[in-house]
Amino acid sequence: MPSHSSATEHIQDLGAYVSASPSSFHAVHEAARRLDEAGFTGLDELQPWESSAGSFYMVRDGALIAWVVPEVAGPTTGFNIMGAHTDSPSFKLKPKPTIGSHGWLQAGVEVYGGPLLNSWMDRELQLAGRLVMMDGSQHLTATGPMLRFPQLAIHLDRSVNDGLALDKQRHMNPVWGLGNPADADLLGVLAEHVSGGAAANAAVGAAANAAVDTAVDPARIGGYDVVIADTQAPAVFGAKGEFFASGRLDNLSATHAGLVALIAHSSRTVAGPAGTPIAVLAAFDHEEIGSASRSGACGPILEDVLVRISDGLGASAGQRRQAFAASFCVSADAGHAVHPNYSERHDPANHPVLNGGPLLKINANQRYATDATGAALWARLCAQAEVPYQEFVSNNVMPCGSTIGPLTATRLGIRTVDVGVPLLSMHSARELCGVEDPYRLAQVTELFFRTRA
Repeated sequence: MPSHSSATEHIQDLGAYVSASPSSFHAVHEAARRLDEAGFTGLDELQPWESSAGSFYMVRDGALIAWVVPEVAGPTTGFNIMGAHTDSPSFKLKPKPTIGSHGWLQAGVEVYGGPLLNSWMDRELQLAGRLVMMDGSQHLTATGPMLRFPQLAIHLDRSVNDGLALDKQRHMNPVWGLGNPADADLLGVLAEHVSGGAAANAAVGAAANAAVDTAVDPARIGGYDVVIADTQAPAVFGAKGEFFASGRLDNLSATHAGLVALIAHSSRTVAGPAGTPIAVLAAFDHEEIGSASRSGACGPILEDVLVRISDGLGASAGQRRQAFAASFCVSADAGHAVHPNYSERHDPANHPVLNGGPLLKINANQRYATDATGAALWARLCAQAEVPYQEFVSNNVMPCGSTIGPLTATRLGIRTVDVGVPLLSMHSARELCGVEDPYRLAQVTELFFRTRA
């Protein structure tokens, strides 16, 4: 069992990671910064890669793949992969984003994924993401508290407590100032809030990216990927400090756990016994909207990296397939804890609770990729790590969502098991987990990284 002090340190660090990561681009930039500090080498996709033992990472847009190659690795060495994702349900800035009426300045946004709309009302929000200039350079931007979705007063809708109905087009355009939209420029505001360091891809030395220590001309912005994020700081609370509330726990809780585990794994000597796997963290983007992108789990990013690692180890096509057959993927994404006010929505026999341990997620229709082999591996790892775990399965009348697990298993034929941290309020602007569970997930993941599956 983890000590409370260790779990507390982990949850505080998770809060710091979330605060530094209001968008997927910020999440990979912060991950790259931490990996640099831990001695990892950033690699550029446009350049040849090192084939020696060591610790490496690469960034593609809002996704990051990091890995540790042991000295004993050869052409048929398997990969132990922890998969997660960097995006969360939110709102994405539209083209011609400066709108408004009746003296209000508003932002034109499109719903991204499946957010709980009502949870975003009456909060201080920010815009965050990347700006891509005409010359191809990229800049991170984050405005800090600037926007709000204002709710209609009860005096103007006396029936609101009988059922709130929000129209995604009419009601979900946040206010950000006062004035005439013709005289305002939201992109100009974003340009004023570029970060003081390098953009995410610049962290790996891509020639097309530049540091952002000079002023950004909004007239030179050629494109942007900007989302809305909550600005309220993560917090520990509860009668005994047992709860943790934060935005983006789905799925930065798993991305952070994998990052912490991989850095801890890399701090051990890269020498190991024969059969030591190549440890990989795959933090994809766009999971909340189907993963069908060049940086998503449906795309080629993970296969591209695994093939290049195998090529560097001298693998033939047949040996690469042997390596894939020896590999295992732990797909880590948030899952549902039992809700005390809606217990009938859960399976009657399986009621996961906060601080009861990470979830083993199971679905007969393979919406999760867990099978008996994966369940046995997870049970064995948790027993070795002395970490409890809980099983999650949906109520038959409440079909579950899916994860990157089935996508990875389908694309690469790699054995996969689905796990995650239990949450309440999933897809809310501010989600809830237990203080102990993210740390336990990191513990089991670190053990997984060095265990031959």
